Amino acid sequence: MNPRFRDLFIGLVFGVLASLVFVSIYRTETPVVARVEPEPAPAVAPEHAGHVGHASEPKVDHTAHAPAASEHSLLIGLERLQSIGVKFEPAALRPLERTIRTVGRVEVDERYLARVTVKLEGWIDRLYVNYTGESVKQGQILFTLYSPELLATQEEYLIALRSSRTLGKSEFPEVAEGAHSLLEASRRRLRLWDIRENHIRDLERTGQVVTALPIHAPLSGTVISKTAVAGMQTRPGEELYTIADLSHIWIVGDIYEYEMPLIAVGQKAGVSLSYAPDSTLQAHIGFIYPTVDPQTRTAKVRFELDNPGEKLKPGMYTNLELKIPLGLRLAVPKDAVLESGERQVVFIHSGEGRIEWRNAKIGLRSGDRVEILEGVHEGEHVVTSANFLIDSESQLKAAIGGMPGATHQH
Repeated sequence: MNPRFRDLFIGLVFGVLASLVFVSIYRTETPVVARVEPEPAPAVAPEHAGHVGHASEPKVDHTAHAPAASEHSLLIGLERLQSIGVKFEPAALRPLERTIRTVGRVEVDERYLARVTVKLEGWIDRLYVNYTGESVKQGQILFTLYSPELLATQEEYLIALRSSRTLGKSEFPEVAEGAHSLLEASRRRLRLWDIRENHIRDLERTGQVVTALPIHAPLSGTVISKTAVAGMQTRPGEELYTIADLSHIWIVGDIYEYEMPLIAVGQKAGVSLSYAPDSTLQAHIGFIYPTVDPQTRTAKVRFELDNPGEKLKPGMYTNLELKIPLGLRLAVPKDAVLESGERQVVFIHSGEGRIEWRNAKIGLRSGDRVEILEGVHEGEHVVTSANFLIDSESQLKAAIGGMPGATHQH
């Protein structure tokens, strides 16, 4: 025999003998692993799910056969399954919900915000609300304003009023109409300066001009900004007070763009503070801003809520939590899914220690549950604990099955 072929033959013989010795040692030290034919999951009521070896353990139909799937199943002794703490639970349709958490910043509701200005030049005569943070009522006098221009306009109005009363009855229509037109022009000028109707009626009744015109609060709330001081000269459009009603506020939070399809105007949200987590207020989404921040990939969402006792102050940060119902979904415990790289694997228990592993496709996650899109059918019992041990056993079986000369027990 050619020496080269003789050395090759001797090496091959030694390799086969080494493989047979390894297999014999493995069979004496590890539980029996058998290739079995997969079969449908037993119809077991969910209340019977639990530890393997339960008295209601479903019977296995050994007549089913699907040769292509047998490579993905194995048989492990019941005592071994119990010893490693294997548990299982049926896959079932369950109501799932998605929780979105974010941080929001308290802001003033712009619909309950007013800035006090005047439309004519003058001087502040007397100040009635004189510090920031003071609470005011709608109609309350904030200050009085002295304005020479206003004095002149009041005198013009009184002259026009007297003319209208005397010339309005003239037999000449042009004269009567001119007197009425002059009176209306003077009245319109006072209204354009935001002079109240009651002040105009007082002027008509008394015939006395008001030297210091009172300026009133446009709404009830808290003074959050003030520049007015006694004796200060005012100019048209100058902001003297900012008043905010904080009994109703906004909270603006950031939501990631991939979560945007889950939210809509009107959805409820829980609001809490980090230093008072047990105290929760209820808000609702009032507006979703139409743009996304290109840096953070988030969109701003405005939440609206009542603020009893004005506990929430503008500028404070709050925790926001939205619970979004997703309807009934086929779900299993998240521990039932073994994630390995890009694959998700589940183990199906068919009874009497018969385990089958499958690739699964998961969907939404909700708390300790995960949605199953593919790989598991409703009612099938999925292994929920000791998955890593079973996975190691299945990989060992696959490795031995690929050895030359290895056989399987049935």
